[in-house]
Amino acid sequence: MNSLNKEQKQKYQKYIKEVTPTHSLPLEMGKAFLTGGLICVLGQFLINTGLSMGLEEEAAGTWCSILLVLLSVLLTGFNLYPSIAKWGGAGALVPITGFANGVASAAIEYKKEGQVFGIGSKIFTIAGPVILYGVVTSWILGLIFWLFL
Repeated sequence: MNSLNKEQKQKYQKYIKEVTPTHSLPLEMGKAFLTGGLICVLGQFLINTGLSMGLEEEAAGTWCSILLVLLSVLLTGFNLYPSIAKWGGAGALVPITGFANGVASAAIEYKKEGQVFGIGSKIFTIAGPVILYGVVTSWILGLIFWLFL
């Protein structure tokens, strides 16, 4: 009985080694750097294009943000952004595109539950905590700044 148990453990360990994916940290970091870098290069290209078209710097930045959010939502809608995020890891979580993907994917996932109880209530599952903690942290830091001013 003991030898059978030992044999089963060995088979199980062999199976685990076969199915467990192996990751190379330098490779994963490189892919994240490349993905995030390409998103940022696209953003800079959009800003430079806006500036060359005569927009002021603030307006060019605003249009860049709008277009990056639109692109992220479209890629999410066509189910392409998850593949980018899977390959690029944390690099695809560049704040504006990752945030837009999180909101859009929640809306897509819950649309079958209806406009109000599906999309309306679940769309902020990702955005809600980010907005809440962003506002609270800003308020606390503002209070600290005011106290030491």
